[in-house]
Amino acid sequence: MRNLETRALGKSSVNVTAIGLGTVPLAGFGVGVDYAQFESTLLSAYQQGIRYFDCAPMYGLGKVEHFLGHFLRTHGIRSNVVVSTKVGRLLKPVSRATKGDVIFGIDWIDALPFAEEFDYSYDGIMRSFEDSQQRLGLDFIDVILVHDIGRLAHGEKNAIYWKQLTSGGLRALDELRRSGCTKAIGIGVNETAAVLEMADEFDLDCCLLAGRYTLLNHEPLTHFFPECIRRKISVIGAGVFNSGILGAGTRAVIRSYDYQAAPDDILSRVRSLEEVCAKHNVALPQAAVQFVYSHPAVSSLALGAKNVGEVTQNIAALSAPIPASFWDELKERRLIPEEVPLLPSRNAASEVARTT
Repeated sequence: MRNLETRALGKSSVNVTAIGLGTVPLAGFGVGVDYAQFESTLLSAYQQGIRYFDCAPMYGLGKVEHFLGHFLRTHGIRSNVVVSTKVGRLLKPVSRATKGDVIFGIDWIDALPFAEEFDYSYDGIMRSFEDSQQRLGLDFIDVILVHDIGRLAHGEKNAIYWKQLTSGGLRALDELRRSGCTKAIGIGVNETAAVLEMADEFDLDCCLLAGRYTLLNHEPLTHFFPECIRRKISVIGAGVFNSGILGAGTRAVIRSYDYQAAPDDILSRVRSLEEVCAKHNVALPQAAVQFVYSHPAVSSLALGAKNVGEVTQNIAALSAPIPASFWDELKERRLIPEEVPLLPSRNAASEVARTT
């Protein structure tokens, strides 16, 4: 069994492995996944050292939480792992609800017969948490993330949901943490602004940030990451492949960037990255994974996988050695900023597990 490096989440007592398993691909995202495939994928992740599993009511409309709870019970490993789930969505029977109009809405394959409704109020947060407890079959949940609050997700309606959160939802989160129902509170979003806005109102332990810090997106370097370090908010990096283009590259049949067809300027930058990768014998996914994990603000990477092979590839991407000359050339060609903190000799997937 492989040992993965561990890091703390903010000021909390939660420690997460360098790689966590993101469960979106196992929820029916573009392809159906039955329990047997789900189980084999998670078992492989566990056997290869992953001790952090991230889920949400949204994923398969409750299906992933049911699957994950059953997996943890039948294999008797609950006490050995960290589980995060999310609040802010309630699942209602399709006969009595309309689907949420969030831009990240997904038509899951073989999902459970529910529709999502947003609710960030005190009652909404508490019900969301308790519903997740029931689906997971857990008496406590290690990490709770407020899901998709912010202008990017809700546009003009965000003011309504933000008022729900600040007028009662935050009190619910505080009660859950103080009572020991959860050990850490965070926010799971696709934008940095929402994290800092919530941090101004609430003592966050962490944030799950999807697609905003990658080889193609460096915006968090100048202000966001320094603020996270100052406030002791740990970042869980997600979407490190920008929904595909940094994993499959420009030769893929489907070249996706942030869940849309990659525009020409992105394709041009990725081709330049591929040129440097080829010169230094570095695979593009290796560079994408290690680039994000190298930043000291980042505690873990939530990497999705839908089968055993993808789990193995993700761990291999983090453990593969990358020469310093590779990063130097990326800086020389202005493909990454000069001030990017990089640890080219780190091998987080083979070090003896430790807490920092």
